[in-house]
Amino acid sequence: MGESTVDTPEGETGETGETGGAGGGESTFTVVVAAVANLGIAVAKAVAGVVSGSSAMLSEAAHSLADTVTELMLLVSLKSAERPADEEHPLGYGGARYIWALLASVATFVGGGVFAVYDGVHTLTHGEEPGDPLISYVVLGIAFLLEGYSLRTGWKQARGAAARFDVPVRHYLRRTPDTAVKAVVMEDSAALAGLVLAAGGLLGGQLTGSGVWDGVASLCIGVLLVYVAWVLGHANAELLIGRPLPGPVREKVRAELLADPHVVDVLELTTLLQGPNEALVAAKVDFRDVSTAAEIEAACDRVTRRVQARFPAVRRVYLDPTPGSR
Repeated sequence: MGESTVDTPEGETGETGETGGAGGGESTFTVVVAAVANLGIAVAKAVAGVVSGSSAMLSEAAHSLADTVTELMLLVSLKSAERPADEEHPLGYGGARYIWALLASVATFVGGGVFAVYDGVHTLTHGEEPGDPLISYVVLGIAFLLEGYSLRTGWKQARGAAARFDVPVRHYLRRTPDTAVKAVVMEDSAALAGLVLAAGGLLGGQLTGSGVWDGVASLCIGVLLVYVAWVLGHANAELLIGRPLPGPVREKVRAELLADPHVVDVLELTTLLQGPNEALVAAKVDFRDVSTAAEIEAACDRVTRRVQARFPAVRRVYLDPTPGSR
């Protein structure tokens, strides 16, 4: 049978639990806050790194610059995914979000992680004369406040979404298909940890007069960024390949199909997440042999509406009448 689609409010997902995300406007605001904060921080860290001669501060500048590029890519991903389905892309542009988010994770890896590791190794092998760390401490303190505010914004959004779905916020962040808010929370958390590491490197160098502490701090920042990039890259790759609705949700969808009196069995059920608030359901359904064509058509329409009423994130339902084994 054909496709039946019901428009749903942005962010509303009914009982789909992990399939949903926050509204597009909320995610955009979270990303914009993070981008503005990171751009200002990157410039300040770069100046402090040059003045103090700290490799950890320069690594942190690269970290913040990579985060800024990442968030700009996330903004592009949010806008790209908003385009409606058309003749050339009948299933919509939801996948564009994950392509750009995957590229953003690569930017974090190359622009932040690789540079920080290189700078740390260079400092350890060639040595470094610690300069005046005062300006670096000031910049780190201001950056900590700005990063903390950005993280608070992302965490507030994630916590609100987790509360709507009645799941722990960490579980929500681990499984949500809204990779924009996931990226902001992870990157800002890593940024705060990186600031602490950079401060530790500066303090160690100040107390001992050795640049080794600064180099080690830079290496640790690089390893942290590589880990964050890997986690985000893996999450986006998984969604690009195709991730189904959670198991409990699939069982509820199957139950809705079987609840119709004309349905004998669901022979095959395929579900696919196409975005934070968009999913597809396709099923091979065995209808009663005595059902007429008109009754089967009415049953398809009835079941589709029932599934979409219970799970508003399910935008498309395809039902294929298929004879079962008798």
